[in-house]
Parts: sequence; C-alpha cells; structure tokens
Amino acid sequence: MSRETVFAATLGYFLGPIREFLEDPSVTEVMVNGFEKVYIERGGRLYETDAKFPTADSLLSAIHNVAQYVGREIDRDRPVLDARLPDGSRVHAVIPPSARSGTYLTIRKFKRDIFSLQDFVRLGSLSEQVREFIDLCVVLRKNIVVAGGTGTGKTTMLNAVSTAVPEEERIVVIEDSSELKLNQQHCLYLEAQQADRWGRGQVTIRDLFKASLRMRPDRIIVGEVRGGEALDMVQSMISGHSGSMTTVHATSPRDALVRLETLSLMSDVALPVYVARAQVASAINIIVQLVRHTEDGSRKIAKVTEAYGLDENNQYLFHDIFVSHLKGRDEDGRLISDLEFTGSAPTFASEPYEHGLDHRIVHTSDVWVTE
Repeated sequence: MSRETVFAATLGYFLGPIREFLEDPSVTEVMVNGFEKVYIERGGRLYETDAKFPTADSLLSAIHNVAQYVGREIDRDRPVLDARLPDGSRVHAVIPPSARSGTYLTIRKFKRDIFSLQDFVRLGSLSEQVREFIDLCVVLRKNIVVAGGTGTGKTTMLNAVSTAVPEEERIVVIEDSSELKLNQQHCLYLEAQQADRWGRGQVTIRDLFKASLRMRPDRIIVGEVRGGEALDMVQSMISGHSGSMTTVHATSPRDALVRLETLSLMSDVALPVYVARAQVASAINIIVQLVRHTEDGSRKIAKVTEAYGLDENNQYLFHDIFVSHLKGRDEDGRLISDLEFTGSAPTFASEPYEHGLDHRIVHTSDVWVTE
C-alpha cells in the first residue's frame, strides 16, 4: 500500500464531517470557521451547512495529519499551513493564537472538468474567436498576466491558457503550493518550502525562480507573484524568456501592472519607481481580466487587454481588445455575457503573418488586420 493511499484513507477519517462536500463535484470550496461552523461554495455562492467536527481537537488533528503528509509543521510558532491533498485540492489552515475564534480550515477543491480554453468554449464561457486570439498570443510568446480578485478562477484560467504552449517546449512551473497541472510532457514543477522550527530549509518563490533560469526553460509559469520575485520575473521576460505567464490579485488591467510594479519594489534591489514601471511596461503584453459577479456568483472574463508601454506622463498605456457585455439572464437567473471584439487590433497584429501562422487564423481575421 502506497504512502498516498494510506494518507488518503487516514485523511478520509479525520475529515469525515466534511467528506460529503469534498466528494460533491458541485462544491468548489469548503470553509471551516472553527469546529462547529462549516460553509461551502457552490455555483459561486456561499452556503452555511449543518456539518461540524466533534471537537476542536478533532479538527486540529485533521490539520496535523495534512501537515505530516506534506512534511510541514503547524504549531503556535508557525500557525499557518499551506498544503495540498492527494487529489490536488489546496488546503489553507490557521490555528490559534493567530486564529482568534478557533481553528480555520479552507479547502479549495481541484477542478477536473476544465483543462483547456476549448473546454471553456464547450461550456459556453468563451467564444472561438477569443480562444483563438489567446492561443495565438501564447504561440507568439507574448507575456500574459491573468488578473482577478480572490476566487475568480485565476489558477484555472492560467492552466487553460498554458495548454496553448507547444508540446516541444520545456516548461518550468513555479508555485507556492502546487495547483497547476499542465498537459505537456516536458514540464518541471517547483514548489516553495517553508522553514522548519529552527528556521532552516526555507525555499522561496524567488529562490526557485533564480534556480529555474539555470534550467534552460523555454517558458516559465509562475502560479502567483506575491513579493520581490516579481522583479526577477519581469526582468527575465525582457531579457530572453518571453512567453512567460503568471497570475496576480488585481481588479483591473491597470491595477495588475501597478501591483507588479509595487511587488518589484519589494525586492532587495533598490530601484527608482520610474525604472520599475518602465520594466513592467516593457515586460507585460496581455492581461486576461477575470471577474466574479456577486449577483449570481458566476466567474467570467471581463476583458482581454493589451499593455503597450508608457505615455509621455509615464503612465501605462492600454487598449481593450475584447470586452464583456452583459446580455441579460438565463432561465435560472444567471447572468449572460459575451466577450466582443472592440475593433481595436493589437499593436502586434502583423506578427502571425510574419511568423507564418496565418493558417491558424480562422475566427480572428478581423483582429489581425494590418494597415
């Protein structure tokens, strides 16, 4: 019996009070706010349940079980745990004293029903035109940022966008806690590690990023940038590692670039603000902006935007290529929207023809129009 099988069995026992939600494909997230209160997310909306753990110790034991499996520790000195379950679901736990009213456990389930942009088309969330445009941007090695707020589906979208990377390329994936699962065969997955109780063994995203540059990557995909590693990523994008992808917490394309700029300034390299801004402006080409509608909990692409440098006032330049327009509601009351071409072609509109990719232009001929 493998270690994974043993862990799955013991975890099933410890998480018994919420097992039905973990096995329910309609539930996307399980939130335990202390041992007696459990919420779930279904269809983008939160619901309180009747489930509860027998005692506070039983919930804490479940968290220690997860920590033991991933080789990490959680205690009063390190009260936060990020880990993943054998099925790929992400686990985040906070225990007292940092959690004031008990132990908190959040499990974001690993979605298996969406693997590519074509799956979004199949589900009616994306048009063939937008899919083809994003595919071509990936093949043209444009640097892409997937931006959105918490719970908008950034990781799922990044995974879908990555499927357009050619099979023959060598891809290095860097994450704080592994969630991405690419379809390509030649992928190397790197995962950050927390320090032990003596402060030893820590491996940060930034450490991994620096290591990845020595691994001869064709593409570098960073699950999410949260700190000074943003500067390393931006500099690599403008110095030979084009075609990189990442996600960032931001509610608009402009906020996404400002966020990357701010994170770059958090590195140990003393940069003037205007230098950080110039580097971000040179590095990022496309922002896929996601939004979660509070009216029905649905997650949608709000816009696909090109960033193309700075203006004379040192402000970021953008233009939207596709923008979502609400069309009403379906019979279940869920919002209907369409991503529509704005008529504004990207500044690199001639590149598919210059690279001999015109045979791949089927649905986007009006987008790749050159003067």
